[in-house]
Amino acid sequence: MSQREWIEKDFYKELGISSSASPDDIKKAYRKLARDLHPDANPGDAKAEERFKTVSEAHAVLSDPAKRKEYDETRRLFAGGGYGRGGFGTPGAGGGFSQEFNLGDIFGGGTAGDGGLGDLFGGLFNRGGTRTTSRPRRGADVETETTLGFREAAQGVTVPLRMTSPSPCTTCHGSGAKPGTSPRVCPLCNGAGVVSRNQGAFGFSEPCDECRGSGSIIDDPCADCHGSGIQNRTRTITVRIPPGVGDGQRIRLAGQGEAGLRGAPSGDLYVTVHVSQDKVFGRTGDDLTVVLPVSYSELVLGTTVSVPTLDGRVGVKVPPGTADGRILRVRGRGVPKRGGGAGDLLVTVKIAIPQKLNNDATEALERYREAERSSGFDPRAGWAGA
Repeated sequence: MSQREWIEKDFYKELGISSSASPDDIKKAYRKLARDLHPDANPGDAKAEERFKTVSEAHAVLSDPAKRKEYDETRRLFAGGGYGRGGFGTPGAGGGFSQEFNLGDIFGGGTAGDGGLGDLFGGLFNRGGTRTTSRPRRGADVETETTLGFREAAQGVTVPLRMTSPSPCTTCHGSGAKPGTSPRVCPLCNGAGVVSRNQGAFGFSEPCDECRGSGSIIDDPCADCHGSGIQNRTRTITVRIPPGVGDGQRIRLAGQGEAGLRGAPSGDLYVTVHVSQDKVFGRTGDDLTVVLPVSYSELVLGTTVSVPTLDGRVGVKVPPGTADGRILRVRGRGVPKRGGGAGDLLVTVKIAIPQKLNNDATEALERYREAERSSGFDPRAGWAGA
């Protein structure tokens, strides 16, 4: 995407949100679109992949408070007159600059100073101030998602993540220059990206004509990235998910985010983990939960039952006279903890009522009921509704 297209692009429209949307609204809109448009969910669909790239680009700008502020200010600044079909016009044609400057600097991706509107206009009314040498800006952070099985999340797993995002150019290694060459410092602005001129008592700064605000000149640009140092490409990253990760937890991978322009450090990658439910286990913090079906006789007389855990089975003793719904604790057989050790296994006993009995079982139960009555046992003794 060219610089003019970037400023004309309505990132809010791409995400289907208003310009007053909150950070949570931006995140929710992006997650939904990214899930629907991800290349893994649309194999071979070029339109979905291109839309996924556009949505990712919009999220990279709007999810960063500083970039979003600068994007909004720039759109307001150049809306309707200062910027149009002819780009940044001459002062007589709309009050803009006479050259197209690097919008990557506005959004923190370029090399013209500290990035943003402050680099371009911060010296507009400086009195006797000086400009500092420009520095490449760090790439934006990137977010993605993955879904794990319950046991994978509890025990830890290594998963491959396939994602499309701006990455360092593999040909020039992010420098923007053709292999074997290097960018040189702009001789006109000495790498500041702006030039100053005095008018009366005030000093005015404007983007350098020679380097177009980048602070450096590439005499022989890289043919693959056209001098930007970055490319949109699909890559696979192997991510180690630690044991005990919870649903909704974010994992940070330093330096795996969007590439910085012309060799600047990359941003970070944040992976949001979603955990699917398990048919046997539940989870409360670091404790593993399981419901154990038992018979009436097992509750009354007591028994030992084999119960599953994450790494095998364990015998759980049900004491005689155990009440239905009681929780039995097995220490150290729960979810692994980050600092070592593990939570507990919480076993809830649940009586299973037979739906059909044979004659022998029915007769035995009838005899037991009579014996129970003769012993004086009353299950409703002391009950408020008696």
